Amino acid sequence: MEVNALTEQSDITDERSERHKRLAQRKEYVLSVLMPVYNEKATILEIVRRVREVEIPKEIVLVDDGSTDGTRDILRNELEGKYPDVKVVFHPENRGKGAAIRTAIENATGDYLIVQDADLEYDPREYFTLLEPLLDGRADVVYGSRFLGGGAHRVHFFWHRLGNGFLTLLSNMLTNLNLTDMEVCYKVFKSEVIKSIPLRCNRFDFEPEITAKVARRKCRIYEVPISYSGRDYNEGKKIGWRDGVQAIWTILKYRFKD
Repeated sequence: MEVNALTEQSDITDERSERHKRLAQRKEYVLSVLMPVYNEKATILEIVRRVREVEIPKEIVLVDDGSTDGTRDILRNELEGKYPDVKVVFHPENRGKGAAIRTAIENATGDYLIVQDADLEYDPREYFTLLEPLLDGRADVVYGSRFLGGGAHRVHFFWHRLGNGFLTLLSNMLTNLNLTDMEVCYKVFKSEVIKSIPLRCNRFDFEPEITAKVARRKCRIYEVPISYSGRDYNEGKKIGWRDGVQAIWTILKYRFKD
């Protein structure tokens, strides 16, 4: 009986995946993948390969944010000008993730825009799932959620999970949303939505800023479950407790300011 249950669950998962792919491939559109990059020499080529393999019409907009570990050389020598679907932009100095995302938005030409980290924590194969509520007309913005029971999750830091929950709760209280994962990387926007919003935050506080602003504009926001392969600090993770403090201030500030 257990084997039959597992088989049925697998069939349901495969059917859902195929449905997502059919929907994502059916409509004429271009997805812009916004990829801020800072000191990711170990993963940059692999994540670009994974994104390019996804069978969706797309462009990849890479913004190097002043990398100092050799990432810039990899981008110049192995990616810049090598592929028609890859754009590379360089910041002369480190300005932060939010600033890199703003530069990527300015250079994006797609109908939908998604934020993709340059590490391997998020799986680009889930673009199909993330796009579905947009393509069928239900949503203006879609957030992934690592906490809705999507796929495999690496068991990871307790305090990070607690901090994430607190920031999401505080954001929800001030925006009247019921998100489960405000800090998630995977956010997808209609182009006209994200390009109409003035963005000011330069670092990881982009997440609470954009959440407050799409809520203020009464955008139709959906969440979908995603998998997550979190990394340790010795593997290159960059966000820290100071970013959490900044996020609290950003949540409070953009409750009252656009």
